[in-house]
Amino acid sequence: MEQFSALFMQFIADWGYVAVAVLMAAENACIPIPSELILGFAGFLIFSGELSFGPALLAGMVGGLAGSILAYVVGHYGGRSFVDKYGHYILIKPSHVDVAQRWFDKYGLKAVFFSRMLPVVRTFISLPAGFAHVDMKRFLICTIAGSLPWTALILFAGVTLGKSWEIMLAIGHEASLVFVGVCAVVIAVAYLRYRRNRKAEAAAVEE
Repeated sequence: MEQFSALFMQFIADWGYVAVAVLMAAENACIPIPSELILGFAGFLIFSGELSFGPALLAGMVGGLAGSILAYVVGHYGGRSFVDKYGHYILIKPSHVDVAQRWFDKYGLKAVFFSRMLPVVRTFISLPAGFAHVDMKRFLICTIAGSLPWTALILFAGVTLGKSWEIMLAIGHEASLVFVGVCAVVIAVAYLRYRRNRKAEAAAVEE
C-alpha cells in the first residue's frame, strides 16, 4: 500500500473533501489505507489554508460511516466464508479479520467503539459485527462515538505538525494505543462519578 501513498495524497490535493470521504470510506470498508495518511495529509492541507477543519472532519466522518456500513452489510449477508473467499481481491487478510473477530468475541459492541482508535482492528471490526448480526442502530452509535474523537484528533495533529505531519505515519500505532488508554481512563472516571452522584441523589431522596 505504501507505493500508492503519493497517489492518495495527490487525490486529496486535487479533490479535497470528496477525496477524504472516498478514502475514509475505502479504509472502513476494509481496504487497508492508513487513516493517519488520509487525515494527516488533510490536516496539513488545513494548515496550508487549502481546506477547513469543520468540512474535513465532516467528510472524514461521513466517509468512514459509509464504509463501516458497507463492511457491516457484507459481514451480515455474506458471512465469514464470503469474506475469506473474496476478500483477498481488496487485500483483506484472514489474519486481520481474525484479530478483529477476537476483539469482538471478547468485548462485543464495546470493541466497535474502542477499536475505531486502534490500528488494523478499526479497519476490520465492522465485519465481525456483521457476522454476529448485531443491532444496526447500536452499531452505528458505537461507530460514530468511536470514530469522531479519532478523526478529530488525527486532523488536529496534522494541522499542529504542519509540514512534519508524516511523523504520524511512523508513530501512529503507538499514539493510537496511548489515546485508547486515555479514553478508557476518562470513561471509567466519568462512569464512577456518575454512579457516585446517583447514589448521593438516592440517599438524599431517602432522607
